[in-house]
Amino acid sequence: MIIVTGASGKLGQITVEKLLERIPAEQLGVSVRDPQKMQFLQEKGVRVRQGDYNDTDSLAYAFEGASQVLVVSSDGGFGEANVQLHRNAIDAAKKAGANRILYTSHMGSSKSSHFAPMKDHAATEEVLQASGVPFVSLRNGFYTSSALMFLGDALSTGELIAPEDGPVSWTAHLDLAEAAAIALSDQRFNDLSPGLTATEAVDLADIAAIASELTGRPIRRVFVSDDTYRDTLISYGTPEAQANMLLGIFRASREGEFARVDPTLSELLGRPTLSVRDILKASIDAAK
Repeated sequence: MIIVTGASGKLGQITVEKLLERIPAEQLGVSVRDPQKMQFLQEKGVRVRQGDYNDTDSLAYAFEGASQVLVVSSDGGFGEANVQLHRNAIDAAKKAGANRILYTSHMGSSKSSHFAPMKDHAATEEVLQASGVPFVSLRNGFYTSSALMFLGDALSTGELIAPEDGPVSWTAHLDLAEAAAIALSDQRFNDLSPGLTATEAVDLADIAAIASELTGRPIRRVFVSDDTYRDTLISYGTPEAQANMLLGIFRASREGEFARVDPTLSELLGRPTLSVRDILKASIDAAK
């Protein structure tokens, strides 16, 4: 049985949908913190069980009978505590007898990254390597939804305000979820995957220009210092540690950490990847 964790999240839920196009429902199980939210999957024949990375007993129950487990990276913060959550899931998958563990890592995974979550991904990859279980670390591109978050209210104000950045190979949830489903059902990858990215890298100035073209309204890219950006976040109630972490995205992108592009994802999907323009247009259209 294939087990997908975090199946109530955006990536996990789309992965389950794509898996159901490839395998019978009875061969699929999901591990979620609140099973009540996923009863519609149970009605389709998917096994739905409660599982929480903080609760190893719940993981043993959720992973029972697993042949493969997709460990979706935690959104519970960053640092050693976050890596421990991943370790709990990996250990539970091993104890359940899974013969393959997949983990949603990042193309920027590195111990020396300026962006703290990339260090967590690198540490988790070391846990996978030490587990002794065959694994795949899916090195996903940066979610395009984060680019839309940085765009913020620029569509109404006409200004995209942020520190200096660099090109990022923004990648759609839909494409990455489909890739995960393919990797689980066809077992295409081993160990560290190539970068699963879009085929272009763009910066926030490019995104402002795309948004201007799509809306027909001028949107200007405005640069502020790192300190000003951090202080502004804190003034709006963002905890200092979180503000510093977010600032790391800009520092990392300036160093080119997220600029690499790779054809692997497009080749795997058998179609072009969704571009920033595609996702932004869909978002703008949906808001009309």
